[in-house]
Amino acid sequence: MELYYSFSALIVLSAIFSYLNSRFLKLPPSIGVMVIALMVSLGLIATDSIFPRTFIRISTLIASVDLTEILMGAMLNFLLFAGAIHLHLEDLREQRLPVIIFSTVSVVISTFVIGFLMFYILPLFGIAIPLIQCLVFGALISPTDPIAVLGILKQAGVPKSLETKIAGESLFNDGMAVVVFILMLALARGEEVNTSFTGIVGLFVKEALGGILLGLVLGFLGSKMMYRVDGYNVHVLITLAIVMGGHLAAQALHMSGPLAMVAAGLVVGNYGKNPGAVSETERDYIDKFWELIDEILNAILFMIIGFELLLIPDLKQYGWAGLAAIVVVLSARFISIYIPVRLIPFKTRFGKKSITILVWGGLRGGVSIALALSIDSELNKDVLLAITYFVVLFSIIVQGLTVGKLTNRLPDEEEAPA
Repeated sequence: MELYYSFSALIVLSAIFSYLNSRFLKLPPSIGVMVIALMVSLGLIATDSIFPRTFIRISTLIASVDLTEILMGAMLNFLLFAGAIHLHLEDLREQRLPVIIFSTVSVVISTFVIGFLMFYILPLFGIAIPLIQCLVFGALISPTDPIAVLGILKQAGVPKSLETKIAGESLFNDGMAVVVFILMLALARGEEVNTSFTGIVGLFVKEALGGILLGLVLGFLGSKMMYRVDGYNVHVLITLAIVMGGHLAAQALHMSGPLAMVAAGLVVGNYGKNPGAVSETERDYIDKFWELIDEILNAILFMIIGFELLLIPDLKQYGWAGLAAIVVVLSARFISIYIPVRLIPFKTRFGKKSITILVWGGLRGGVSIALALSIDSELNKDVLLAITYFVVLFSIIVQGLTVGKLTNRLPDEEEAPA
């Protein structure tokens, strides 16, 4: 019952904040909910001595939510499937090389650039952290967040080819990010890790490629089942079974659940609900169901991110370090995009506008916070969590609200052959 009460409270707060945003702020739904949660958090902190019970109750509610377990273990699977089911495979196929490179090579480049820069910059603010812990931060903050990216790109007016690159990268970079994060965190803990090329490739194959293969199988089986029956209610149940059963299977096989959901969503979205398999009415019901799931879970997640402010101790103490981290992360994002673009012969040439949007549109979100929360306390968790929070807030609020305006202001460019 305690779980039910917590979830009920989150739904009620999300509904109230969504109403206030739609009525007054009129910001993109996810950003608006998070901004209101931040404002409430700041108000609770300021009036702690006046309304101590309210502060304690909301802090206890947020503390009871294990963001790492809920996001990485449950919500992310639903949100990734919901995002992938609407992505056209033909668009993704056209941009497959940039998506693959940006979701693998760029993540590794960014991890090491951020790690080394933070190692030398943090002492300037009186914070000394071992290099390996800085690399842990680099690993958790490098992947672009699919939840933030997919939710905001819908309203940003980004050109279709760039939208596919950014969305595809955010959907697939979890595989490489998890492998790098696991390795760095294990090294920071002093565990024995097989850091040989064979060991790293083996981990990547099992986690990432294994997850993709599992998702393809689930998506294919689910699509076949949808072919053989009529009724949108059965079709919706089949898609739910793919996500929930797929998560359990990925956990049991030690494979990447998020990548499995992306692969399954792509198969179901492009084959399971195509005109030859389901009727127009059934397809409309499936789309609307997953759009609703996406909106509800996004509202809850971004509200929790806003309320996480209540749980981060001495956040003001790390203000300057957080601002420095924002600059470092954006610089690393530029380097990780610029190097592949200049060295790899893509089909189309990337101009200044494309690179700028790829850099500015690479948002960080709940995934980074969830990974930061999973770090052990003795590994400077408070410091890394605080600077992660600064980067995520800047990314979602500033970058998220301005990427559309930036797209419109930059001069158009033709995607010419490289």
